[in-house]
Amino acid sequence: MKKLLVVLLALVMVFGLVACGGGEDTSTDAPELKVGFIFIGPINDGGFTQSMYEGALASKEHFAGKMDFIYRENVPEDTQEVKSTALNMIDEGCNVIIACSFGFMDALNELSAEYPDLTFLHFSGYMKNDTNFDNWFGSMEEARYLTGMAAGAVTEANVLGYVAAHPYTEVQIGINAFTLGAQAVNPDVEVKVVYINTWGDAELEKTGAEQLLDAGADVICYHADSTAAQLAAAERGAYAIGWNYPKNDAGDKYLTAAYWNPEVYYNYALQAVLDGTFVPESYYGTMQDGLIAIDEVSEAVPEDVRAQIADIKAKMEAGEFDVFTGPIYYDDGTVLCEEGQTLDREGIWSITNEIQGVSAI
Repeated sequence: MKKLLVVLLALVMVFGLVACGGGEDTSTDAPELKVGFIFIGPINDGGFTQSMYEGALASKEHFAGKMDFIYRENVPEDTQEVKSTALNMIDEGCNVIIACSFGFMDALNELSAEYPDLTFLHFSGYMKNDTNFDNWFGSMEEARYLTGMAAGAVTEANVLGYVAAHPYTEVQIGINAFTLGAQAVNPDVEVKVVYINTWGDAELEKTGAEQLLDAGADVICYHADSTAAQLAAAERGAYAIGWNYPKNDAGDKYLTAAYWNPEVYYNYALQAVLDGTFVPESYYGTMQDGLIAIDEVSEAVPEDVRAQIADIKAKMEAGEFDVFTGPIYYDDGTVLCEEGQTLDREGIWSITNEIQGVSAI
């Protein structure tokens, strides 16, 4: 009887260990990287922040236990608040901080000097150092060009509306690329722009779209963080083009979207950190490496134009198509790009105004 009891107790202990995941408790094993993401908006905004957040989820899956992350959403572009947020993350064990907004740059620049053994990465902007602080962005002009082709093909009024965040190079690159794409299929098209002077404010975004619709636009595009401009377009029976994230909030009036796959950069940079080979380089992704993407194009776009879009997209993916190839002129008649000239990255990021065919209202 005693022997039977010993056997039964042993079996209970074995099954108990199996139920806990085996004889060794690995629940306290820490990943090699703990990343703190700082987001400017809510993670369910249907736009920029949702794209950045879902990229983090995809990256965590990619690294299969080697990377985990925490995040803070709705962090304003205030240097001290960003620093405080990042410091709290460092206290929680983060060894990499990724800050996803232009206005987070100064805070990370300061922190990178204070914490030389940690890695700091920020989206857009221009600051970096030689050791532990980098910026990253991409050739969104490629996707903007393709979405412009779609817009130019469906407009009946020959007026396209563009809700724009700030009169800043990053935004103007997108406006101009969108316009060039539209002009490629419809030389008579005009692009009207409303600047709302914020990266994200749903009320201002919608009001800006309504102003453009009142000015005659029948297609609305935008460079802002939410999908409010899509909603405004759909309410008025106009077409809409998304931005940052492939979310359709315009029903059958949705044409396509230019968007990011941020996990392409996250995976690249974090792997380098894991390997001990990370060097700041001002990473600039493309449609070729997958950071830049365009959503499926609606059948509202004529079939022949959809074929043209697919052809140029394939050339971009092969590195064989340059958006800014001359002659291209600013709206005041000065030359942006000479006949036969193609702007390189430095030239593109020297853009300071809108091209011919664009007017701010």
